[in-house]
Amino acid sequence: MAGSGRRDLATPLAARILDQIRDGGLPPGTHLRSQDIATRLGVSRFPVGQALQLLADKGVLRHERNRGFFVGQDAPPSSEALGLSEPDAVTQAYFRIADDHLRGRLPEQISESDLRQGYGLTRAELAAVLNRISQEGWAERRAGYGWTFAPVLSTPESLEQTYRLRLALEPAALLEPGYHLAPEAIAACRAAEERLLAGAIETDSADALHERGVRFHETIVAGSGNPFFLDTIRRINRVRRLLSYRSMLDRKRYRQQCEDHLAILDCLAEARQVDAAELLRVHLSHTIANLTVIRPLLSP
Repeated sequence: MAGSGRRDLATPLAARILDQIRDGGLPPGTHLRSQDIATRLGVSRFPVGQALQLLADKGVLRHERNRGFFVGQDAPPSSEALGLSEPDAVTQAYFRIADDHLRGRLPEQISESDLRQGYGLTRAELAAVLNRISQEGWAERRAGYGWTFAPVLSTPESLEQTYRLRLALEPAALLEPGYHLAPEAIAACRAAEERLLAGAIETDSADALHERGVRFHETIVAGSGNPFFLDTIRRINRVRRLLSYRSMLDRKRYRQQCEDHLAILDCLAEARQVDAAELLRVHLSHTIANLTVIRPLLSP
């Protein structure tokens, strides 16, 4: 039974880490630091360690004693090929719960029994769903019994307000004194954008598209070296996640977004922060304008 519980917690997290390795095109030998992953995904280091060990067991990573985990394969297999994908029932339940939460159909506090009966899940399936939701920060286990949902953005107006805040913060982060983005970080972001342009815009899931956008913006903001910029952007990304899923029903604008991202990366690679900040300002302004076009998708 303990082994089953370990897998319920570790498997979805391992799949997310693997997707990031593949999307970023991380070469063999890249060091994966548990604390960095835990911070980025909003989880503790313990489940991250379990997930990394699971990937090592499957040959994706190499574990070195007293040093940690390193990418062991060039272009590792997909999570589906390695048996790490969540079952369809889990994925479907995740999005049903997300939509019901957005529409205000769920109470702020709910028991696991009610969730299991309401969505027709087994205990293992519910554990996988709740593990993913808690990792993403929009629900947490109550001290006594059951779960509490955290506030999330639920209106087009609130989503636009987050973009306006990002418009004020993100270009400024690129202009911080001593700004530096490591070449390997630029290369990983570039690989993710080029993968989307090669066809993944149409095939990736809504949550995968969201994660790719989050990684790009958090990575370039992290180059500022100012933790307050990065912490603010992470908080914004956490609360806008569910509404962002809806916006991805219309994917026509994603090609332009990828091209914008690549142009920003070109500037950062050449240490032209002022030009990159202006491109980022225009990019976010266009996104705000596009919210008006897709407004019907955002409303409950």
